Amino acid sequence: MDGCFGTRQMFTPKERWNPMPICVSIAFMYELKTEQFSGPIEKLLELIEAKKLEITELNLAEVTADFLRYITQINADVGRESARLLADFIVVASRLLLIKSKALLPDFQTTEEEEKDIKDLEARLQFYRQFKPAINFLKKILAQNKVSISRPLFFGRPPIFYPSDNLKIDVLYSAVKSIFQALEQLKKETQVVKSSIISLEEKIEEIMNRMGDGLRFNKLAEKKSRSEIVVLFLALLYLLSKQTIEAEQNERFSDIMIGKTQN
Repeated sequence: MDGCFGTRQMFTPKERWNPMPICVSIAFMYELKTEQFSGPIEKLLELIEAKKLEITELNLAEVTADFLRYITQINADVGRESARLLADFIVVASRLLLIKSKALLPDFQTTEEEEKDIKDLEARLQFYRQFKPAINFLKKILAQNKVSISRPLFFGRPPIFYPSDNLKIDVLYSAVKSIFQALEQLKKETQVVKSSIISLEEKIEEIMNRMGDGLRFNKLAEKKSRSEIVVLFLALLYLLSKQTIEAEQNERFSDIMIGKTQN
């Protein structure tokens, strides 16, 4: 069974991509599922490269015997279940025999279809040789569990912007304007922190008003900010210096007991 698929071509930005169909026999692209043998095209290329030959009709004739020996070996080693896979090898072998006969017999005449088959085999080998390095490279990448492949063809090239035909200046202006409007909505308002002035006189008065028969400093400082507590403590020290109040602390960092001075 044959099939055709497209390959990418280099093209300028104004050109459209037109895939170039390359017809390849699907039967020739598989591999036998054994450790000893590979597919017919792969094996044929291996035989040619082993003798350091180019892919030509004459060189294909030279490796015909080696290819036939390989088929004989497969036929002897694989089981009945895999025997049907030999059909693809036999197809290639028949074309090689045709090439060999043409090389040995100068007067040997081939039909137009046979000539097409010979050229087709050469084209398939050339095609496989071009893709073989890429196949090995992809196998290596997959073995390393890498899922992305770079495009070195474009490395070092300056980026070029090709706007579409419907891109106009007013469209660009509208797009940029909408971006700035969205940014304005996201802009946070400046928060001004207002701090009230805490008066030492007020805290002195507070201590005296709440004194009564006694007062704990922790109770006095309850629910107050740090700055208020600092001013409150300064007021306490001031009253102590004036001997207006007495203060007692049983141990370091314990609560301070505050009371009026006894006359």
